[in-house]
Amino acid sequence: MAATPHAFPHPRVLVHTRTTDYRHDSIPDGTAAVRSLGAAHGFTVHATEDPGFFDAPVGPYAAVVFLSTSGDVLTPAGREHLAAYVEAGGGFVGVHAAACTEYGWPYYGELLGARFARHPEHQPGRALVEDHDHPATRHLPAAWEFTDEWYDFRTSPRGSVRVLLSADETSYDGGGMGDDHPLAWCHSQGRGRAFYTALGHAKEAYTDENFRSHLLGGITWAAAP
Repeated sequence: MAATPHAFPHPRVLVHTRTTDYRHDSIPDGTAAVRSLGAAHGFTVHATEDPGFFDAPVGPYAAVVFLSTSGDVLTPAGREHLAAYVEAGGGFVGVHAAACTEYGWPYYGELLGARFARHPEHQPGRALVEDHDHPATRHLPAAWEFTDEWYDFRTSPRGSVRVLLSADETSYDGGGMGDDHPLAWCHSQGRGRAFYTALGHAKEAYTDENFRSHLLGGITWAAAP
């Protein structure tokens, strides 16, 4: 059965949006979307870009969301505390450019599942649901028409994660991964859970009901005890 937000061990979610590389102008829209989802589903949201926030142990949050972060966003102490939080049972959610973050930290690559390589032009395309038995995808049609950047990754995470969505590269121009192109996935990490979605580039994504439900489902799943 899918987890529900009111079952969170701690009804708080942390949204981290620090960038030291490319900054998406959709970050305020994404933060507002998570806040509104929390208001509707029983959890509160704390948003921060403070580079020192993780220098102390992560508090009692149901999940930590890296929302289009980029570049190196954590100090050495922050890296230790985020890893300790997840390994002890915390939830982690990466959205879009979270895959363009902390390239020099091997643990983060393992936590996320794959690292960003490139993307074609922002354009309409089609995502294919590979796993409907997950709160991030069970509401979606088998073939989901959406507009995004359709990230390519350095390697496919398939085999080490549970793939939820993949890209149909025949539906847009410029795809570079071929037939095996995961877009959203989840996996266990220590005693915690990690979810990632490559979608969420544009402001419009955060008012799209299918995408909002996709995001909520990922947070809900990651936050489950």
